[in-house]
Amino acid sequence: MGHQPKRLLADRAYDARSLREVLAGRRIKAVIPPNSTRKHPHRYDKTAYKGRNVIERMFCRLKDFRRIATRYDKRADFLLSTILLAAVLTWWVN
Repeated sequence: MGHQPKRLLADRAYDARSLREVLAGRRIKAVIPPNSTRKHPHRYDKTAYKGRNVIERMFCRLKDFRRIATRYDKRADFLLSTILLAAVLTWWVN
């Protein structure tokens, strides 16, 4: 079948027991900080959670490109090539 992810990075809004049970059933580690209302907070990998910030910043940069934000390209191959170009330009500028 396809690629099986090892971890799911998410923010506190996704801290639900039902989601954690589904992920555990699929052998995917949940990297989600505990919600502040939990009586018994669980542990999570803080180092891995820091990687979520990198992903969020990349999506914000991609949205700066009007073609991507407005979904101007309807064909998947054109959209992918635009995303790749935007990623390279963003990396090259920084």
